[in-house]
Amino acid sequence: MRRTSRLLAAVAAAATLVTGAITVTPALAAPEPLSQGQPVTTSSTEFDWSTGDEAVDGDPGTRWSSAWSDDQWISVDLGSVQEIDGVALDWEAAYASGYRIEVSDDGAGWSSIYSTDDSTGGDETLAVTGSGRFVRLFVTERATVYGVSLWEFQVFGPDDGTTPDPSDESLLSYGRTGSASSQQHDANCWECSPDKAFDLDPASRWATATDTGWTDEGWIAVDLGAPAHVTSVVLQWDPAFATSYSIDVSADGTTWTTVHSTTSGSGFKETIPLDADGRHVRVHMTDRSGPYGYSLWEFQVYGTGGAPQAPPAEPADPDFDDLELVWNDEFDGAAGTPADPSRWTIDPGLPNNNEQQYYTPEGNGFHDGQGNFVIEARREAYEGREYTSHRMNTSNRFHAQYGRFEARVQVPEGRGLWPAFWMMGTDFLEGRPWPYNGEVDIMEFIGQEPHEAHSTLHAPAYNGAGGYGGSYGLPGGGKISDGFHTFAAEWDSQGIRYFLDDEEVFYADKETVEATRGPWIYDHEFYMILNLAVGGDWPGPPDGTTPFPSRYVIDYVRVYQ
Repeated sequence: MRRTSRLLAAVAAAATLVTGAITVTPALAAPEPLSQGQPVTTSSTEFDWSTGDEAVDGDPGTRWSSAWSDDQWISVDLGSVQEIDGVALDWEAAYASGYRIEVSDDGAGWSSIYSTDDSTGGDETLAVTGSGRFVRLFVTERATVYGVSLWEFQVFGPDDGTTPDPSDESLLSYGRTGSASSQQHDANCWECSPDKAFDLDPASRWATATDTGWTDEGWIAVDLGAPAHVTSVVLQWDPAFATSYSIDVSADGTTWTTVHSTTSGSGFKETIPLDADGRHVRVHMTDRSGPYGYSLWEFQVYGTGGAPQAPPAEPADPDFDDLELVWNDEFDGAAGTPADPSRWTIDPGLPNNNEQQYYTPEGNGFHDGQGNFVIEARREAYEGREYTSHRMNTSNRFHAQYGRFEARVQVPEGRGLWPAFWMMGTDFLEGRPWPYNGEVDIMEFIGQEPHEAHSTLHAPAYNGAGGYGGSYGLPGGGKISDGFHTFAAEWDSQGIRYFLDDEEVFYADKETVEATRGPWIYDHEFYMILNLAVGGDWPGPPDGTTPFPSRYVIDYVRVYQ
């Protein structure tokens, strides 16, 4: 979106209002110049107290003054390429009758955006159009025998103090053609080609190649398909990010203009507001954050024009104050019967995480005839294992994106016991490996720690012991294993809230995760899983105090949308 100039808006707001016989002049909040406090260079300085810095300090009582000759100049470095639409000059008595306002991206090649040969000095407010990192006042003719002198030299841009929200504009880069300086393709990053940064899949990424060694020079670019006005760029970095880079635009993909640059890139998610035009947009990286190359999960370009392709539609966020039950199992089956096959897929076999049980196809999961389902861990030999248990899930039965997912359960206490109620991204069923598919642990419980439970998210950038989550207990500090408790997750496009007995215990905020840990990979369908593990990396092995058989009892599982 194009924004109103801070300078021109202030001028317009200063217009006098007349109501009857009363004249009212509105109070103004002075706009912040882009130039204030920025580095300044000058052609000369008359006195040691009248340096160029005095013209950009916001103090109308200090000034810059030059030597007594023509062709004097003062230049301010805005720190990055900015859109310029206003310059204010507050001249001292020694003013210039002829001068130019010039802009430059590099401080070497200059373009004039305003010129005059009949200035009368005083306070001048100039409406100009241009962009650049450097803005220069170049004096061609003095009005007096002295040099030139400015109380204030102020440069203004179109920013109104707000950061543009990408959702206000169209996503222009989705599915468009990408190119890069190189791409990685090995066991550490399979098919990490540039298109992966434009696929709206935050679990796939582009990375620079390793076959020639890691280097500081690298780039990735996208062809928007047609000329576009670019209002923002969003970068979701892998840990291999750039501390120094520029955002460049081009009409033809050959000649580039820098519209943003930084030497203090922070990684994670960076949203960069822009006001630039071009068909091609490039991130040009020149300094690495670490020993590796560069890698981006997402490179998103927002604006107008181009040839945008509509991304897949996402479901609406649920209204958690007005939900309807869409799936449930109350476990009202007859005693001894297995889980309802229309609702559950039994998942037998060997476990993960160095667990010690074998998940049997039958026998360890059954209805108790009292409205519950029991997952029972036993100490018994089976398929070379010392313990047996049960795992079941809703894969190919029920998949969902967003809603409230809850289960009322009683967990078993005992060293090495590990019951869980959790979800896996359905693309796991299509062959995408963990953790790229995403995992949402609504509840995990470690049997030797009966006073707390855990809720965790797992993604490529944060998983296993480094997952993003929280631990919590009952308000009174009692044992969670002493009775039934309801564990729930309320999930939408903004994050996931976790509940224990309807009390919120942890919130995974999407924006916070993206800004501090890495990509948010949960905006797609998931399926639910119930299991009881024995041993493993987290709880460690059972011992002689662990009760067997141990029962994980589920009263119900319900999903609301």
